[in-house]
This record gives sequence, structure tokens and C-alpha cells, in this order.
Amino acid sequence: MARSITYREALNEALTQEMERDETVIVMGEDNAGGEGAPGEHDAWGGVLGVTKGLYHKFPGRVLDTPISESAFIGAAIGAATAGMRPVAELMFVDFMGVCFDQIYNQAAKFRYMFGGKAVTPVVIRTMYGAGLRAAATDGSGVPVDAVSVDGWAVDYALLDGDGDLVADPASYRDPRSGPPFAAVAGGGVGGVDARRLYQATGIAPQPINTVFQLMAERDLDRARHVVLVPDLMTYWLSGQLGTELTNASTTGLLDTRVMKWADQVAEALAVRIKMFPPLRAAGEVAGPAVPDLGLGLARRPQVIVGPSHDTAAAVAGVPSPMQLSIWIGCPLMPSR
Repeated sequence: MARSITYREALNEALTQEMERDETVIVMGEDNAGGEGAPGEHDAWGGVLGVTKGLYHKFPGRVLDTPISESAFIGAAIGAATAGMRPVAELMFVDFMGVCFDQIYNQAAKFRYMFGGKAVTPVVIRTMYGAGLRAAATDGSGVPVDAVSVDGWAVDYALLDGDGDLVADPASYRDPRSGPPFAAVAGGGVGGVDARRLYQATGIAPQPINTVFQLMAERDLDRARHVVLVPDLMTYWLSGQLGTELTNASTTGLLDTRVMKWADQVAEALAVRIKMFPPLRAAGEVAGPAVPDLGLGLARRPQVIVGPSHDTAAAVAGVPSPMQLSIWIGCPLMPSR
């Protein structure tokens, strides 16, 4: 069943899951465990808005209070990342980003290049707006938001009913349910579509994680009206406008990338309901202004822009290349354990 939880609860839950999964994940920031001189778990603030509350005694020694020096603890987090840890550093408010920007811009962002690819910095820096909290000048402003866009991991999706509500929590591509459909297509084929024809039609090497195989295994389609890829779901929640952005659609195993249209014959042969996807749209389109009830305390509603929503496409778009003719080579980096 779909759940309704706050952003604070979702962040706390995500941190808990990652800290349980990986002992190299640590949390550090001001007042995460109560502040200097506080009796620890009995007085754990959980940061300025309580996001990390409850983690202090669940993960002894891994929820760290820091001095009131953003330069120091952001630098410490970046250093810990290069030494094999996976820090999550909480910067109280985005107003303080300028204090530690040198560490972020000139150190963390450049270590890989400074050390010939031998240094990696898997650091997460969390921060928040203070606007609307009446938290005074240095804690309560934030950079004005003119526009917002979403990218994310490919292939996963959500099912929405006719009212635009989630039918169920989205499944992960790690779910083993897509194994049998993949095996059937990669083996003898289904409806005349085998791995070779699927690749010819869509340009995507068949893998169990592809959306097409997830949909072949989906049991809740009869309860849904729309299939919405995860970044498009975020864009929908921000703008109220449904659509399917092309770069992410290209990862589904259902898009003919030669003409940028759905591969209808493939979908029909595999009994995938392709028309449940909202209309295709291109990166750069404007979805519209943000919905008025986001509850962020913003002075004005930002425009919601449809960006290249596949994370790799977003990375390519962000490369500051002055050359008209460029080559992008993507190599997944698998961290050693």
C-alpha cells in the first residue's frame, strides 16, 4: 500500500536503510547528536529540523556532532570520503554554503582529476531552506528558486490511478519479478520478439532491469491508468503535468530511438500496454509553474522545466564543452569493498 510520510521521515528512513546496509556510511553535522556537552542519546536533537533524530543510539559512533565551522566539517567529510567512508554531511541552512564552497568546488569536485582518477569522493551534502521559518537573516533566506528540474535513475516507474494517486509503492529494478520475462525473451522469444529483435527495434541491450520486463511482470496494471517513470513522477508532483521525457523513455526497451516514438509492434508482441505512458516530451520543455501547495514558503512559484531526466543524459548535458563535436564515454565506476 502507498504511504504518506513527511520529507523528514523519508530522509530519516533512507539514512537508516543505508546505514544498516553499509557500515561506511556516517552522518555528521551541527547538533546531530545534541550539541557539545549534551548527554547524547538522551538529548539528541537530530539536527536543526530533527531529520537524524533516533539515529544516535542505533548507530554508535557513526552520528557525529561537529564544531560550528562549516569549512571544517565539510572538509572533514570530503577527506573521510577519500579515505573510504561514505559521509552524509548536514549543512544547517543553505545560507552557509558560501562558507564552505571552496571545499566543495575546488576540492571534492576536482579530486578525481587532480589525482588521475585514483581519488573518489562519495560524499552527500544535505542542506535546507530556512525561508518561512522566521529564522533570522543568516538562517532564514536561501537562494531564490527560479526553476526546478528532476533527473534520476532510469527504468523504474510508478502506477497512478485516474485521480493521479499512487496505486502502490514503486517497485525497484532489483525486484526479481522481471527475471522470468527476461529469460523468456532472451531465450526463444515472446510473440516473435527475441533479444536480437528487441535490440534492433530499441537500441537497448536487453537486461532484466529494463522497464519492458518489469511491465511484463506487473500485477497491478488493471488498477492503474498511467505508467509514469520516476523522474516524470517527481515532475508531475511539482507541476501537476504528466509526460514521458525522451531520454528516460529510451531506457525502457520500448522506444524506437531512430524516430523517437514508441515501438508499438514490440509492445504489442510482448503484451505491454504502451498507451498507459503519458505523451512523450523533450528535454527543455516547460511543464509549467510549480503547484501552489508545495508548502515550501517560497516567495514565488518556480517554473518546472522538463530536463534530460535520465541521470546520464543530465550529466552529459552538464558537461561544459565548448566544442561542437564532442565524444562522451561513460564507464560505470564500481566501488571496491
